[in-house]
Amino acid sequence: MAASDISTAGSASSPDRATSIPIDALILVPARNTVLFPNVIIPITIGRPKSIAAAQQAVREQRQIGILLQRDPEMNDPGPDDLYRIGTVANIVRYITGADETHHLVCQGVQRMRVLDYLPGTPFPVARVLQIPEPTTTSPEIEARFLNLQRQALEAAQLLPQVPQELIAALQGTTSPATLADLATSYMDIKPQEKQDILETIDLAARMDKVSRHLAERIEVLRLSQEIGQKTKAAFDERQREAILREQMATIQRQLGEGDGKAAEVAELTKAIVEAKMPPEAEGQAQKELRRYERMPEAAAESGMVRSYLDWLIDLPWALPAEKPIDIAEARKILDEDHYGLEKIKSRIIEYLAVRKLAPGGKAPILCFLGPPGVGKTSLGQSIARAMARPFVRVSLGGVHDEAEIRGHRRTYIGALPGNIIQAIKKAGARNCVMMLDEIDKMGRGIQGDPSAAMLEVLDPEQNGTFRDNYLGVPFDLSHVVFIATANMLDGVPGPLLDRMELISLAGYTEEEKLEIANRYLVRRQLEANGLKAEQVELDPEALRLVIKSYTREAGVRNLEREIGKVLRNVAVQIAEGSTSHVSIAPKDIVPLLGQPRFENEIAMRTSIPGVATGLAWTPVGGDILFIEASRTPGRGGLMITGQLGDVMRESVQAALTLVKNRATQLGIDPAVFEKNDIHVHVPAGATPKDGPSAGVAMFTALTSLLTDRTVRSDTAMTGEISLRGLVLPVGGIKEKVVAAAAAGLTRVMLPARNRRDYDDIPASAREKLEFIWLERVDDAIAAALETAKTTPAAAE
Repeated sequence: MAASDISTAGSASSPDRATSIPIDALILVPARNTVLFPNVIIPITIGRPKSIAAAQQAVREQRQIGILLQRDPEMNDPGPDDLYRIGTVANIVRYITGADETHHLVCQGVQRMRVLDYLPGTPFPVARVLQIPEPTTTSPEIEARFLNLQRQALEAAQLLPQVPQELIAALQGTTSPATLADLATSYMDIKPQEKQDILETIDLAARMDKVSRHLAERIEVLRLSQEIGQKTKAAFDERQREAILREQMATIQRQLGEGDGKAAEVAELTKAIVEAKMPPEAEGQAQKELRRYERMPEAAAESGMVRSYLDWLIDLPWALPAEKPIDIAEARKILDEDHYGLEKIKSRIIEYLAVRKLAPGGKAPILCFLGPPGVGKTSLGQSIARAMARPFVRVSLGGVHDEAEIRGHRRTYIGALPGNIIQAIKKAGARNCVMMLDEIDKMGRGIQGDPSAAMLEVLDPEQNGTFRDNYLGVPFDLSHVVFIATANMLDGVPGPLLDRMELISLAGYTEEEKLEIANRYLVRRQLEANGLKAEQVELDPEALRLVIKSYTREAGVRNLEREIGKVLRNVAVQIAEGSTSHVSIAPKDIVPLLGQPRFENEIAMRTSIPGVATGLAWTPVGGDILFIEASRTPGRGGLMITGQLGDVMRESVQAALTLVKNRATQLGIDPAVFEKNDIHVHVPAGATPKDGPSAGVAMFTALTSLLTDRTVRSDTAMTGEISLRGLVLPVGGIKEKVVAAAAAGLTRVMLPARNRRDYDDIPASAREKLEFIWLERVDDAIAAALETAKTTPAAAE
């Protein structure tokens, strides 16, 4: 039994002077985490003054002491209420003082006892007690319990490691059931409170049952522990046996002159390290790990991890390959072959390539193509790689939320790998590849760190020359990598990361551009995808135009390509069945193949009544048209706004209504209308959230149209914000909005005059199809947008 520290409680008087103890009283020693049983000898260490004084007094007077368990082992000065009432009367067999001033008692339990009352005026606990004799009656039930308990105690003792033989002899030689129960409990590894419960159980049958239950649990635990230990030892012995056999096999191979397989592998790795042409720091690390690998047995678990690390260092393209000079004429030809339109963007790319040709070692900007899906951002990166004659590799950043996916995992983790950047470099096989960082606006941020912060080092030309991946542990030069990023919108890109990139915006395509793209690229690509040849299918351009106008409404051409694929799959079925060898697709065939048109020109229908205006909106997937509807009903001058509008658009409605009220007389509106009617402004598609500072002009026009009973021209769309003074304020997304207006078949757009600076960004095809009206004040919008009044202006109802 492990010795337990004890403490005493009592008077605060000095424990050093001798104290007169009544003959019928017993000195008590409270113990922490130790329970003494009758007929059991255990050592106890005492260290506090009161405990030492109590023990010395008992030794001087050759008195017995009482050992009581205290309820809270952390309490240093327990009182009567802090001690259990039942303990054990004990003889002090020996009192020892150590060289380090420690005091030890060897106590032998004599009999259970119960504390009756404590005596005052002593420096340590003294109490009158009632000694509890052990039951002496025997019965067949007690005898049966005794035999079962003895068997369990012997089995548990034999399962213990390095069990004393004296303990087994004591268990075998015990004939008293009470002594056997107490002895078995004293060496069991159970909680002190559980031992105290057994000590307080006076009934012998109940006490033996409790001890038997505890022994059964301990036997099960000891059996499992022994089984686990045996399995562990067997596995260790097997590995040791394999290591010995491998060493013997290596010795035999050396004796036979067959060579050493590990030595040949190390020689091969040494040669590969030299041929990899690593920088000195990386080569030094590789040589260090190779020496570790050489000393490791092949069966070692770490051997595979070191070999994988060496393979990564060897396979990475450390040496800079010879670069082919950039041919600007060839680059311009490649861009024209791969992309239709996008003249300004192509011009910027040519400038970028020209600067890299003239200053190869310069710090070129990081280009970021910004635009809706399907407008050709990724394919532009592929064209740049072709023009520079470099490998192209794409890294998808959408959904990345762990910094380790950029910087790599440390090799201390199982299954560690380099980050996506280093993996892409290895895949490309060149340190000067063109790397497309796709969907950089969709990186997340989790508990594992912020990946966008790690991207700052990757994209900073001042830092990426010594980029350190956590897995490699040595710098890798990224300064020769041509990084190109793509994004749909800027909201998800942190400011510091955005500052490291040059934005190149791609708007959507007009109808004519989509038609040309379909004829040049999409049809040919879908013919190949569906196993068709050009001579087997004839697709009328007007049929393609119908698909563009009536079945797709997007900024890019991705859905258009899907619809073309659907048409060609139908053709593939006919040809595969053998029913025909050539199919011509005319406009009349589109509806049977694709179903009823999904989009129709509803602008004229919607704006045929007063109170409806056509606005223009910017979305992450391109521009779109937006209908603003206003209606009035008899009421008390209230304003209702529906359509799931955000705070900004709600403020635009309120500002527009205030402006209409201020200009009621000028517009020919009876002011009484506002007092006797409720105004309701609604933006359809209420399930879609809408917000943004660009609907003020459309709101004002819709309200004016309603209250003057003049319809808004069906061929006109508008955008712009307003002030309470009637000024038209500039807005963003002009290029996308104008392209959306052209795609919707509109012929006139009204834009803020201060947005003239964006006119050059609008595609030429859209500029040719549209008439532009520049608005300085809201009066210009009313004059240009409203039809001539057919009825008298609204009067008070």
